[in-house]
Amino acid sequence: MEQEFAPGTVVLVGGGPGDPGLMTVAGLDAIRAADVIVHDRLGALRCLDEARADAEIINVGKIPRGEFTPQEEINAILVDRARQGRRVVRLKGGDNYVFGRGGEEWLACHAAGIPVRVVPGVTSAVSVPALAGIPVTHRGLTQGFVVVSGHVPPSDPRSEVNWAALAGANLTLVVLMGVQNLPEISAELQRHGLSPDTPAAVIADGTTPGQLTIRATLASIAGEAARADIRPPAIVVIGAVAALEIEA
Repeated sequence: MEQEFAPGTVVLVGGGPGDPGLMTVAGLDAIRAADVIVHDRLGALRCLDEARADAEIINVGKIPRGEFTPQEEINAILVDRARQGRRVVRLKGGDNYVFGRGGEEWLACHAAGIPVRVVPGVTSAVSVPALAGIPVTHRGLTQGFVVVSGHVPPSDPRSEVNWAALAGANLTLVVLMGVQNLPEISAELQRHGLSPDTPAAVIADGTTPGQLTIRATLASIAGEAARADIRPPAIVVIGAVAALEIEA
């Protein structure tokens, strides 16, 4: 659905999982037309080469357990540049609405009276496992999948994930931002009855030339990932489908 990119508008663009070939046509069109691009550190950053030479490029990327730009400041930048009558793209990795805080940014712009629209992106939760040969659903193995954030460990009072329910759900579990907390996540799922022999996989740097997949069991996956020095960005897949290696 083609829409005009009018001055004073913010467009939330999902940049996909990393491979620039997985950026949508609508997303590229918005980048090429933008006066301002506010981007994260993940996603198809090579697509910034498509930006106009006179476009203002603002990096607000967050480093895990490191430097970050407060979300309130990001919201303020979007509103400020749009109020200057400029065409603003907010470029996120994956999809803006899958742990991308896109909803918060939409609400901030809307509250300020700024026209805002969304260009969905290819989420890493499905695309990265697919390129590792893992379909998140597969007839005879699982009839669904769940995507959760592993950023907050299960023992933290701030955690809103019902790990007990997930352990008994017989669904593929996809954990984003969970590498650092994988030992505790694995232990929590086993504590609630999920078999330690359940297949599991960790996929690092998905859709890039450096993509690396580690396969193991629920009981051993954290140790195997640590031995391989897996670091973010990486995705964890837990469930019967993690044992599959379908040619991507």
